[in-house]
Amino acid sequence: MSANNAGTCPFGGDSVASVAASSASETGAENAHQSFKDSFSYSSYLRIEQLLSAQAPITGAHDESLFITIHHVQEVWMSLIIKELTGAINHLGEGNFEPAMKMLARVSRAQEQMSNAWEVLKTMTPADYLEFRDAFGRASGFQSWQYRSIEFLLGNRQRYMLKPFAEQPEHHARLVALIESPSLYDVALRALCKRGLLAESALRIRFDETPQANAEVLKAWVSVYRDTAKHWDMYYLAEKLVDVEDNFRRWRFNHVTTVERMIGHKIGSGGTTGVDYLRRVLDVVLFPELWQVRTEL
Repeated sequence: MSANNAGTCPFGGDSVASVAASSASETGAENAHQSFKDSFSYSSYLRIEQLLSAQAPITGAHDESLFITIHHVQEVWMSLIIKELTGAINHLGEGNFEPAMKMLARVSRAQEQMSNAWEVLKTMTPADYLEFRDAFGRASGFQSWQYRSIEFLLGNRQRYMLKPFAEQPEHHARLVALIESPSLYDVALRALCKRGLLAESALRIRFDETPQANAEVLKAWVSVYRDTAKHWDMYYLAEKLVDVEDNFRRWRFNHVTTVERMIGHKIGSGGTTGVDYLRRVLDVVLFPELWQVRTEL
């Protein structure tokens, strides 16, 4: 190669140095929008200032901001999960399986993010927590109406769970409506009935309690799992439901572990027995026959 051609692209392009200089000066963002008089900006569309203003620590403790942030993140994910679960219930009720499956898959991914959030909170030590613990009084996640909505949508229901919302009429009414309506699993079982796999007499009439294992329901799911080709959509639905409960269990386990790291076995701020209560909740099974069916195959 001659000296005149040194550093030149052999295919007739600009010199390497020239291209590098051009790339350094032109990033592709030179013409990015700069005026938003007639349009949303990123900040205004997402209401970032409003969102961040909700992070309002009431003490000077450094880790209180972390505590608030993690719980805000959980609540934001819960709002999405409620929307997706509600949509899935509506679609399944109408026999539209494909969009329901997509929504349940999204729920599972959101649950994973919620579980991972506890790992960040675990960086706070008991000493860090005690610096601001007394400041928020009786406030507790037990009072989260969104978390309770998710439990009700999934089928874990007891009337006493409504009591913390007695002074919040709007939330109380919303939760009462949920506890008196079919859960996600109730709608799935009705789909089994429509396929002729389950008698309607096996369906619940009252919805305000956690479902118990039913031999007829188990028999129907065994039929599905033993002939997945014939009942593919019901089989796929069943596995999506297991995904959701599996992730819900993981979230609960990570929650109780995080709480135990922070306060040991003290009474919770909401008046529950704290870790002891959370451990008992781990034993709640949302879709019992979908776990029992594995033993029967």
